[in-house]
Amino acid sequence: MTIGLLLALAALALVDSTSFGTLGIPVYLLLASKRSGGLLVYLATIAVFYFLVGVALMLGLSTVMERFGDVLRTTPAYWVQLVLGVGLFALSFRLDPKRRAKLGKPERRFEPRVGGPRVMVLLGLTAGVLELATMVTYLAAMGIMTTAGLTAGQWVPLLGAYVLVMILPPLALMGLRAVAGAWLEPKLERLRAWMSKHAASALSWGLAIVGFLLARDAAFYLFFQRP
Repeated sequence: MTIGLLLALAALALVDSTSFGTLGIPVYLLLASKRSGGLLVYLATIAVFYFLVGVALMLGLSTVMERFGDVLRTTPAYWVQLVLGVGLFALSFRLDPKRRAKLGKPERRFEPRVGGPRVMVLLGLTAGVLELATMVTYLAAMGIMTTAGLTAGQWVPLLGAYVLVMILPPLALMGLRAVAGAWLEPKLERLRAWMSKHAASALSWGLAIVGFLLARDAAFYLFFQRP
């Protein structure tokens, strides 16, 4: 385990800490309630979710996928992939704020609300699942740890530290609000307004990219490579 490895993982974790699920939603929750209990439940859910996904990847989920790789490379599987990719790409246009404005449709904005523990757990799981499709940075971190040949005694605490860094920004905002709430509140409002304005566009672009890549890969096999 080298300093370079630790610095690379720290940098990736900081990038992951700025996602909508790890920073955007917590800002909404901070402004929605003066109490921190709901936000803490949400952050704990996000951290546990990402930790368990990381453990699954490190324990050889890729090996399981390789075992069933022949099934995934069949013609029916590629047709399913093509339909899924085209569907995601089409959905991205429906969510695009500029297109909705041209059609005279109101912009859809996701604004989470604080609820009980069950609601916060469900919100955390939903956010985690939705971000799985775009967790390129997290997958890169898992790849770095895998190629480094770390033992379980090494990568388990590293993975725990990684997800902790991911939720540090909202935890820091919670602490800052406790000591400087009046100063922080208007800044959080501006941040929320900015994220609310751009969240739909970011989601639209993300779905479009994922859909395009899935459809392109399937189409290449079905129409150009298939014997």
